[in-house]
Amino acid sequence: MASNATIYKALLQIADMDRQHFQDHALTLARHPSETEERMMVRVLAFALHADDALSFGRGVGTEDEPALWRRDFTGAIDCWIEIGQPDEKTLRQACGRSKQVIVYAYGARSAEVWWANQGPSLDRLKNLTVTLLPMESVRALAAMTQPTMQLEWTIQDGHIWIAGGAKTLHLELQRLKS
Repeated sequence: MASNATIYKALLQIADMDRQHFQDHALTLARHPSETEERMMVRVLAFALHADDALSFGRGVGTEDEPALWRRDFTGAIDCWIEIGQPDEKTLRQACGRSKQVIVYAYGARSAEVWWANQGPSLDRLKNLTVTLLPMESVRALAAMTQPTMQLEWTIQDGHIWIAGGAKTLHLELQRLKS
């Protein structure tokens, strides 16, 4: 964990109808001082969408050789590499060479659309890459659910996500840019 990081505890109760994954996950999150609540909660969202006992968080912001999240198999090979935000083409090419599957969750108001317009054509040839755009208003609403200790209920079905935490609820629909 990074020095001066803010620590958050999250209990995720996940009901993923698409993957038939019904499990609780207790997470300890370290938010680096330079990381926004939006980015941290997008990491939590990515975890919920790919929840698995082998899924783990990378070392954090500024670590070039590790993603935000990844899943390794029993041999140590990388099954799934998950990036958050707007990574550059070089990072994604290298990730696609190291992992069976690479997933990007892009967000950032208008900048995510501009990023995709610039990067999309060159990334199209990466066959093991999936890119999903998260609506910024949904990311902001998710960040508003941040608390030092969180209990969030996730229901996932057909690309729709319902999140309940305390008195707040949120419905999110993912926009797939590249499958």
